[in-house]
Amino acid sequence: MKKDPPRQEHEITQLLVAWREGNQAALDELYPLVYDELHRLARRYMSRERKGHTLQTTALINEAYVRLVDQRNVQWANRSHFFAISAQIMRRILIDHARRHSYAKRGGGARQVSLDETATMAQGDFSEFLRLDEALKSLAQLDPRRSQVVELRYFGGLNNEEIAGVLNISENTVIRDWNMARAWLYRQLSGSPPN
Repeated sequence: MKKDPPRQEHEITQLLVAWREGNQAALDELYPLVYDELHRLARRYMSRERKGHTLQTTALINEAYVRLVDQRNVQWANRSHFFAISAQIMRRILIDHARRHSYAKRGGGARQVSLDETATMAQGDFSEFLRLDEALKSLAQLDPRRSQVVELRYFGGLNNEEIAGVLNISENTVIRDWNMARAWLYRQLSGSPPN
């Protein structure tokens, strides 16, 4: 994830705290500061989608922002936390969109894919995107923190240091969780252990 200048990063954190405390004007000041990063996240998600997708990048940003505004009970820690939640919201929007527009039954006829292949898999078939979502839900039931590490790294674009800050764990724990979660997801998606 692209780092903001320290002054802007501090300003984003201050505005998040003010917004959490009920200052609506802080939300208006926040939007121009976070728009470019939200746009980058949305472009990253949309680049994984199939050609001719009916949801456009700007619509994804707008829908995510509307849902973010409704997040009244979030205790915003910092800008990394804000973008992690933003990434999760965008993922949910795309999954909801895929479910609404999927013509195949869940998992029906889907080919086996690895976690690494998911970067390109959504370009062809909704069912594979939904399979990944189901695997992540299963992982979340078994180990919620490892599931969060995957979401923050893979979908949110956060680095190990940022993930550690958001989850309040060490970077070594982030690395260990990522490796374990990736191996578990690989087995779930491919049906075989990784090399």
